[in-house]
Amino acid sequence: MDIKQDEISTLHELCVDKDKLLKSVSDAANERPVSVIMPMLYREIKSNALKNIIKGLNKCTYLNEIIIPLAAKNEREFRQVKRFFTNLKIPNLIMWCNGPKVVNLLNELKLEGLNLLKYSGKGRDVWLAMGIASIKSYAFALHDADVLHYDEMIPSKLLYPIVEPELDFKFNKGYYARVNLQKKIIYGRVFRLFLHPLLRAFVDNIGYETEFVRFLRSFRYPISGEFALTSDLARDVDLPGDWGIEIGIMSEMYRIVSLKNICQTDLGFYDHKHQAVGTVDKGLTKMTGDILKTLLRVLIEEDHVEISKENLISLRVLYVRHARDCIRKYHADAHFNSLNFDRHLEETMVEKFSQQLMNAGISYMRKPVGTRIPDWLRTISARRKIREQLLEIVIDDNK
Repeated sequence: MDIKQDEISTLHELCVDKDKLLKSVSDAANERPVSVIMPMLYREIKSNALKNIIKGLNKCTYLNEIIIPLAAKNEREFRQVKRFFTNLKIPNLIMWCNGPKVVNLLNELKLEGLNLLKYSGKGRDVWLAMGIASIKSYAFALHDADVLHYDEMIPSKLLYPIVEPELDFKFNKGYYARVNLQKKIIYGRVFRLFLHPLLRAFVDNIGYETEFVRFLRSFRYPISGEFALTSDLARDVDLPGDWGIEIGIMSEMYRIVSLKNICQTDLGFYDHKHQAVGTVDKGLTKMTGDILKTLLRVLIEEDHVEISKENLISLRVLYVRHARDCIRKYHADAHFNSLNFDRHLEETMVEKFSQQLMNAGISYMRKPVGTRIPDWLRTISARRKIREQLLEIVIDDNK
């Protein structure tokens, strides 16, 4: 526990009065309506996490609505998810993102010069949900559907700095301790073993800390999937269509928001489902590749960093060195706290991630553009009532 403040304003969990905070958000929501976006996959209705999330959301009576962008294979899965959420008492909309009606609308948009069908995954699902959430809400919070230790304070903490009149924040990033106290295991592997040492490696490789790298390193957990922002910002962000969405969001906030209007908030201990290390095209390894591609794009755009195969080789060597330093430090921390720590497994993950660094870096150089979904402002320019048409489809599907 600390009270350290850096470039980014940090709201620490020290002695938060939960009842007072909930009332403050509820009062502010009368003037500034708020909602929650919770992207999910069909299989998540079978998890215990989602049942607990519904209980927590039902206590957030201040919410204008909850939008659930869903990836489902067929109508049977979509209907099962709709039935599952009958216990959710807050007004909600299940958005079948790859359903026939949404796909037809996107096909129409393609004829007008915007091909959004070439994107798939969490990034596009979140982008679609942002479109309709920004119609009725001043701001919204986003979190995943697999949070195991969920309560009503997660959306409330995310939204509070955005809607509280005495504060002036436009974007709030959640951070937390990725430790399972029951199993006594440290998680957060993609951040601990990939992004954090990779950012250190970029500084060494370039010879100085670029402004965007400094921005990312100012956050406790820059790739957390939990954040809140105002609707006007949501209409003005380009998003990657893959697992690079969190870095993509951060790059857009860096581009369009003043630092004084950005904060991060302590969400406490946090655990969710844990993916396998995987391979080039799945699991954590694929995730690291998507993150790297987004990071390279932003460093070229914002800081004019040159990328070449020789640079990637140097970056890989430096990354491995810093990652091994991180493993040594986390091993000591785990030992001090009597946590289980498999040092060999962590070293193995670093080896896989370092190979993916080269694979994804070379892949990016072959195709450096065309990986981002256009912002909603451009989409609205192509078809003025596109958000309203999308909302009508979602309402009709939910009847």
